[in-house]
Amino acid sequence: MMKKQIIYSLLFFLFIGNSFAQQTPGSAQVGSFTIEGATAHIGDGTVIENSLILVTKGKIIFVGDSKSKVGKTGTVINAKGKHVYPGFIASNATLGLAEIDAVKASVDVQEIGSMNPHIRSLIAYNAESKVVESMRPNGVLMGQITPRGGRISGTSSVVQFDAWNWEDAAMKVDDGIHMNWPSSITFGRWWLGEDPAAKTSKTYAKTVKGLEEYINDAKIYLSGSKSPKNLELDALEGILNGSKKLYVHTHGEREITDAVGFAKKFGFKLVIVGGDKAHKVADILVKNNIPVILQRAHRIPNGDDSDYDSSYKLAKLLLDKGIVVAVGMDGQMERMNTRNLPFYVGTYAAHGIDKEEALKMITSNAAKILGIDHLVGTLAVGKDATLFISKGDALDMRGNIISHAFIQGRKLSLETHQTKLWKRYSKKYDGQKKK
Repeated sequence: MMKKQIIYSLLFFLFIGNSFAQQTPGSAQVGSFTIEGATAHIGDGTVIENSLILVTKGKIIFVGDSKSKVGKTGTVINAKGKHVYPGFIASNATLGLAEIDAVKASVDVQEIGSMNPHIRSLIAYNAESKVVESMRPNGVLMGQITPRGGRISGTSSVVQFDAWNWEDAAMKVDDGIHMNWPSSITFGRWWLGEDPAAKTSKTYAKTVKGLEEYINDAKIYLSGSKSPKNLELDALEGILNGSKKLYVHTHGEREITDAVGFAKKFGFKLVIVGGDKAHKVADILVKNNIPVILQRAHRIPNGDDSDYDSSYKLAKLLLDKGIVVAVGMDGQMERMNTRNLPFYVGTYAAHGIDKEEALKMITSNAAKILGIDHLVGTLAVGKDATLFISKGDALDMRGNIISHAFIQGRKLSLETHQTKLWKRYSKKYDGQKKK
């Protein structure tokens, strides 16, 4: 009897799982299509009001004015009155690494231990995640999948969101290693009766020195016979030879300054992630050509003496200094909130940034930082046809209504478990109104 119950239970869960499976990935584009008449937001600050875009075999072969003497090819999509954008890129995301936060077995965001440069997020990425699928109706078509936790979290990779598995999804494999920089201040544990006021950390200098020793150990190991094999130190070879970037997650002035010095000492290609106080050391970042991946705009200020709108205007402060800025994700509910990425950028735009400049933070700037700008980030000849058509302004939730989306020329289904539920309950309430 017990065996029968187990079998029935397994069949039930298999049925439920299949009924909510991700949309089948599109087939490779073999023909051609033309998008005519849309306002094209190129992604580099340029706008073409009445555009013509031609796509063949997954690549863009023409971008220009619709009056150009260029023949249309394949299926013609009439996009007059609409807008076309490059696919949006979510930097520093954990999409596909967790499905339900309350179900431990579905969460694979971080590993046990402090030093995990050898942990690769890509092989844990679930291409059939329902959360990933729900990004596409808002134009978020790619992401940097990033591990969390520890001092060195692991290695990220960049994927596109229309794939059977992680191998198909990969756009840039193992693009960089993520390090959580120590804090130079500490707070008392008020729940134990300690003074909660901020004070200088007694362990900060020791922790930074420990990081330097760890890197020196890797240099010695990599310059020798590499025996016995050490997976951790092997994984650091990429940031030491410049083939990978070092993403340092930190916010404070001293921390950012020290991270820059650390990167210069070892010759790392550095990216600051977070950077709440980056505007206060902007000259150092500009001098060393270091980009910043900001958190989402919709968050409270990170400091008692911060301006009430500091989270909203931070992007402008950095862009005005000439820093390359992208917008990523972090914090609570980050996976579900990633779909709101364009609206966070819209908030940054509402606080002093030109809309086309703001757009660059999730298109060309993000692509440049992640090392995929030769493939995506702008609507340009030779790049992947990863783009979408919106009825209005895609940085405004009132206008972000997508009619068509493509990844590498493959037309995407914009159906998700959420749109299905919306349609289901819309019918219920429509029926009640008729009564």
